[in-house]
Amino acid sequence: MIDTGTLNFQWSQAMIAGFSAAGATHAVISPGSRSTPLALAMLRQTGLACQVAVDERSAAFFALGIAKATRRPVLLLATSGTAPANWLPAVIEASQSGIPLILISADRPPELQACGANQTIDQIGLFGAHVRASHNPGAPVEDFDHAYLHSLAARICEQASWPHPGPVHVNQQFREPLLPAGTTMPAIPAKGIFVSEPLALPAPADVKALAAAIGGRRGIIVCGEVAAENGFAEALTALAARLDCPILAEPLSNLRFGPHDRSHLCVRYNAWLGDEQAREATKPEWLLRFGSFPVTRHLQTLLDGVTTVHALVEPRPRWTDPQHKFTHVFRAGPLAFCQALLDAAPAPAPARWHAGFATLEAEAGQEASGHVAVLIDELPPGTPLFVGNSLAIRQMDSHSGSSDKPLLFFGNRGASGIDGNISTALGIAVAHGRVVAVIGDLTSQHDLGGLALAQGRDAVIVAVNNGGGGIFDHLPQAALPEFEQGWRTPQRLSFEHAALSFGLGYALAADDTSFRNALRQALDAGGPRLIELRLS
Repeated sequence: MIDTGTLNFQWSQAMIAGFSAAGATHAVISPGSRSTPLALAMLRQTGLACQVAVDERSAAFFALGIAKATRRPVLLLATSGTAPANWLPAVIEASQSGIPLILISADRPPELQACGANQTIDQIGLFGAHVRASHNPGAPVEDFDHAYLHSLAARICEQASWPHPGPVHVNQQFREPLLPAGTTMPAIPAKGIFVSEPLALPAPADVKALAAAIGGRRGIIVCGEVAAENGFAEALTALAARLDCPILAEPLSNLRFGPHDRSHLCVRYNAWLGDEQAREATKPEWLLRFGSFPVTRHLQTLLDGVTTVHALVEPRPRWTDPQHKFTHVFRAGPLAFCQALLDAAPAPAPARWHAGFATLEAEAGQEASGHVAVLIDELPPGTPLFVGNSLAIRQMDSHSGSSDKPLLFFGNRGASGIDGNISTALGIAVAHGRVVAVIGDLTSQHDLGGLALAQGRDAVIVAVNNGGGGIFDHLPQAALPEFEQGWRTPQRLSFEHAALSFGLGYALAADDTSFRNALRQALDAGGPRLIELRLS
């Protein structure tokens, strides 16, 4: 008869080996007791890179960053009780933005549920509608079938990856003792299960009908955050050239920077869409959208006025139409759709349509300045840049410009929260070897604990200190007599002390020149550094 500790560990080994065989390469572990069998199995699993993060909320966003950069499921482990509850903000972000996460919460066995046992809550269904699936395999049983756990792991990886990438919850119960009497156990090989995902191809007749509807008419392409796909930038810009229409491309589209054709890109639209005359001159008859809903009000207003043909290309089963304006939804891969529409050879827009946008862009092009321009100018080619929410992403949208220097933009725009931004950025550094993050002061304060994950990483965190919630300066709340107290909320935080507490280098910059020097020194030196850009 096998002892309980050995059974726990063998069960955990089989499950984790199954995840590894299914393609999981990273795990993020928060230490705890009840999760010990799984943690040990992860740490001993060949080919699984394990990161340890004490704070579960930070750990979840850290795992989110790794998964965001790799587009592969990342394992996340915590002990029982309130520990996995701290994952909820990151779980919501992963669900909204389509990021594959495998959430493994350890739990007490059935006989310790609902009887006042310490560190025990009802964890089944903990994340509700925010996960793609939930599994509760039960406590390990003797003579279990290893193939069952291997198959379950493969199925969970698929559920996290297709058809709608997102988080999957596994609640695993264990009885005590948690560990085997011996300290060594033989490795358990797992059989990999090959899963082939289908290509989301558009129906030829539907594409032909769209080409006829938009051909020869005034239209625009709008591109928000899209999942990285080799060849998409080239295909989309070729489509815009064929249609002779502009592409209004947000930074997270990753279209603004790189060697592809950028002749039809518009990146200064926030400078001219606020002008009524320019808005009227650029009013389109059709709109073709890729990726997430736009960030800024000006672009949202432009979309709201298009009713003739308002088409979204979206391979995942999500519906991003808060204005209720859709006329077409194409469930197809963006690259495949662009190639199909190009093959349909739609007629170009009327003469001078695109030229009008080019003129507006040229006139607005001289307005780029400030810390965003400095940041973009100093970043080495290929740098992954994480952009925080609230004011940071809007400033990047308005002032980042465009060039042939390749850069990779990331953000947490699923739920657009200011929580976990530092941790997410550092997860991206795990996958890419380096990251630069630009985030606001309140966003930084919200995730100061994430700085613990920066040690030993080539990461530069730029905290833009503008004296609190600068985004509210641009909103109606600014007129309220209680504005300073209830919305601007300036803080008395020493970023220098925070950096020193977590072992980061620190620099203070108060203008563009000192910011350029501090950024250049940080990039040259490498290693974890925090730059406070004080604008107030």
